[in-house]
Amino acid sequence: MADVMSMDDIRATAARLNVDLSSLDLDSIRLPAGEDFGVISDDEDLKKDESLEFEEGFGNIIVVDNLPVVPKEKFEKLEGVVRKIYSQIGVIKEDGLWMPVDPDTQKTLGYCFIEYNTPQEAELAKEKTNGYKLDRSHIFAVNMFDDIEKFMKVPEEWAPPETKPYTPGENLQKWLTDEKARDQFVIRAGSDTEVLWNDARQSKPELVYTRTYWTESFVQWSPMGTYLATVHRQGAQVWGGATTFSRLMRYAHPQVKLIDFSPGERFLVTYSSHEPSNPRDTHRVVINIFDVRTGKVMRDFKGSADEFAIGGTGGVSGVSWPVFRWSGGKDDKYFARIGKNVVSVYETETFALIDKKSIKVENVIDFSWSPTDPILALFVPELGGGNQPARVSLVQIPSKEELRQKNLFSVSDCKMYWQSNGDYLAVKVDRYTKTKKSTYTGFELFRIKERDIPIEVLELENKNDKIIAFAWEPKGHRFAVIHGDNPRPDVSFYSMRSGTNTGRVSKLTTLKGKQANALFWSPAGRFIILAGLKGLNGQLEFYNVDELETMAQGEHFMATDVEWDPTGRYVVTAVTSVHEMENGFNVWSFNGKLLYRILKDHFFQFLWRPRPPSFLSPEKEEEIAKNLKKYSKKYEAEDQDVSMLLSEQDREKRRMLKEEWERWIGEWKRLHEEEKLERQKLRDGEASDEEEEYEAKEVEIEELLDVSEEVISFD
Repeated sequence: MADVMSMDDIRATAARLNVDLSSLDLDSIRLPAGEDFGVISDDEDLKKDESLEFEEGFGNIIVVDNLPVVPKEKFEKLEGVVRKIYSQIGVIKEDGLWMPVDPDTQKTLGYCFIEYNTPQEAELAKEKTNGYKLDRSHIFAVNMFDDIEKFMKVPEEWAPPETKPYTPGENLQKWLTDEKARDQFVIRAGSDTEVLWNDARQSKPELVYTRTYWTESFVQWSPMGTYLATVHRQGAQVWGGATTFSRLMRYAHPQVKLIDFSPGERFLVTYSSHEPSNPRDTHRVVINIFDVRTGKVMRDFKGSADEFAIGGTGGVSGVSWPVFRWSGGKDDKYFARIGKNVVSVYETETFALIDKKSIKVENVIDFSWSPTDPILALFVPELGGGNQPARVSLVQIPSKEELRQKNLFSVSDCKMYWQSNGDYLAVKVDRYTKTKKSTYTGFELFRIKERDIPIEVLELENKNDKIIAFAWEPKGHRFAVIHGDNPRPDVSFYSMRSGTNTGRVSKLTTLKGKQANALFWSPAGRFIILAGLKGLNGQLEFYNVDELETMAQGEHFMATDVEWDPTGRYVVTAVTSVHEMENGFNVWSFNGKLLYRILKDHFFQFLWRPRPPSFLSPEKEEEIAKNLKKYSKKYEAEDQDVSMLLSEQDREKRRMLKEEWERWIGEWKRLHEEEKLERQKLRDGEASDEEEEYEAKEVEIEELLDVSEEVISFD
């Protein structure tokens, strides 16, 4: 890379060479062909022979075809009808409706042009009125003005597409073959984004890739860690590669604010919200679903924010996020969204509604997919003042068959939690007391994989305890609940098995008075962190649920985030920029040993790189767990070698420090010897430097400072 010179350096060099910069025409200077002097362009697209696309400026104009052909005397009436229809959708510009007239017959030509204030209003008008039936003979065909040119360029005869030779791509999973079996993570601090290895043996991270201004808002890993997505004003991009991070694909979506991958990484959902030209209208929402590999838009959804604001939490401008939720598994076969009294389920083969219609569910307010099977859990609240009970339903897709239903009475609120394997569904139900003045909480536990899907009711010993947090053990049968009053609630552990009876829930233990408000299970199960975040100042307790014992306690003051690595070996606690002080992250072992700490100013994000599911069968995983000592010998030997290397490095470091100290002492001794005669002179010839050999004496010295005469009168 070439060195960068400041203008002051350039002026100094020009003066030294007697070059008059004012006489140079810098615009006329051209580099030799193929020469870049080491200054590499950051935009790979410049190397591609792609035609540039310029903004035509007609994105806010639509063409409405199939209008009635009327004579001049009916022209004003037809214009009034068209204006009334299209002014309801957006603000039409002054003189923004033009209806051409045949100069010979003085009749309209059957189409018109409408110009809106914004392209978003034009797109909405096209979506809402294309196919609008004015009468039996006139059904509107609406297109964007910009599309007309595309239609004009369609060739008369079909020609087969050119077949390009296959070129193998990079191995995007190469990072999984790391010889040290390390995991990667990405961090954002200030304007820099870095991808690093977690090298816990060396007690420090190792840099993989860094880039300044890599994203304009946030970064996000795909669910299996293949891609890293960045977000920009023009759209989203995904990056990856065998040894570095190259841009793999762009997804054009102006002003994109949120993104979401499908579980199998086949599709990317992008979201944007645009302010309307009329302040009384709601925000305009645009959602695109892209094919991740090709960058093609498979389906888009457009409408007002109100249309996407039903159900769920989060998002922006009142819209719940994610708007579309994907069915479990890597197939990415179905996705769904909630609407008013409907749940719309789409299949990705055609991106159309299953059976071309939504599932009608009166007053449905929430739904969630099983993580592994095409099963929907739906929640409908109470209606009619309690005359119609709330209910939770399980619906099979694509048949839309109801597998199980449970009516719930006196319900205040309800939240659903799926276990990661889809074996169990816990429904937390807040119920009113008889007086309706307070609520209490219980759980409805569905055993999804068992015959007829039995349901078990679980109530806490103290029904009035507030539920602060709930979490399933990943791939396991246990769950944890934080309940009671802050700042020291209780933490209880339960199992869906009871001794030899695998069909009954049982309590394992209750930990009293813990400073915790969040639960973080290891991805491998067995271990859990009881964390006191936000107001509890980062208290951490590392707990072994198999042995029902605390392994360690720690603290990361002001911690805002806790993130387990995908293997469950390490865990990170972080303080992000919501706090102004102590920004950075700590890396801990699974059993609570602090391994290293990194401080970063303006620290925004920490994300472990996810791993794809293991190819090992459950039987093979069980066999490895039983014979772990045999497999671990290799890694124990490697750990010992690393430990010896670190010990040798520590010894070398100490030796260098000692040598540096001895050099410093030697230098001072040399100076001391050189100044010996000067010291002796200052001591009136006494040679010894030992203070004990001298006796301190006080000597009084009188000195005449001034003499003055004054005549004093005796009168």
